[in-house]
Amino acid sequence: MPLDFSMKLLAASEFILWAAVGFFFWRNGLQRRFPAMSSYLALRIGSMPIQLAVLYWQAEPWAGHYFPVYFFAWWSVYIASSISLFFVMLEIFRSALSAFVGLIRLGTVAFRWVAIVSLIVSLATMSFKHSGIGVVPDVAVGLMRSVSMLELCLLAFLCLCMNTLRLSVKDFTFGLALGFGVMALNDFVQASVIFSNTSLNAPMQYVNEGVTILTLTMWVSYCAAPVLTRKPVTISANSTIYRWNEIAAALGHGTHVAVQQSSGSFFLADVEKVVDKVLTRSMPSSETK
Repeated sequence: MPLDFSMKLLAASEFILWAAVGFFFWRNGLQRRFPAMSSYLALRIGSMPIQLAVLYWQAEPWAGHYFPVYFFAWWSVYIASSISLFFVMLEIFRSALSAFVGLIRLGTVAFRWVAIVSLIVSLATMSFKHSGIGVVPDVAVGLMRSVSMLELCLLAFLCLCMNTLRLSVKDFTFGLALGFGVMALNDFVQASVIFSNTSLNAPMQYVNEGVTILTLTMWVSYCAAPVLTRKPVTISANSTIYRWNEIAAALGHGTHVAVQQSSGSFFLADVEKVVDKVLTRSMPSSETK
């Protein structure tokens, strides 16, 4: 089915915005902080001209002879994008916890287990109605659904723990999580409304494209803005997150801890004070004997 002129214009605008995100992302050197995101952008920017060509040519009479080429090219990029997004989510999670070295290691292990469980649940709930190469879209959609669940969970985690993690709304880490969360929510809404293959010119397709363009515009503003350097986190030694960071660091191999205030007592110092009091009380009785 041929695309309307307005849909072609939206698709071309989306490619331009992806290219703009990549330009500002690499210009500001963000690839050193988010290498997986850099790979994901390269995949999207490099493959999108091919995907646009597929959309433009799919209505031509001769396009049916090359359907297998279009099919595998489209779904290969889709599967590669879902796999890349998992590593992008892990990067965002680790960046949000960068001030707490102990929690990074423990949190990474938990994140991987959550990803595995999400993948198992997504694949287990698939119907697998198709056979042969028709199962490829089912697997690809299942992978992307599991990643979308991670995106929403990560965004919810950051929104609930922003104050504790000392994470600003202007931070690029939060901007990435917000963008992926919005697109994941949009995908879930689209999947619940569209129950079968529909026209590419349907109203919901315009809504989907509009949400994507708005998200990319937000990312352009985040990437083009000066990079904010996260200041060292100063927390009280008796705070809960500091205790958790110490416990997580003790379970790992690292000895680094988050920056803390000089005031307040640490758990081991409290134990030492109790021992000193016991010894002080026992000294008079030992001298009288």
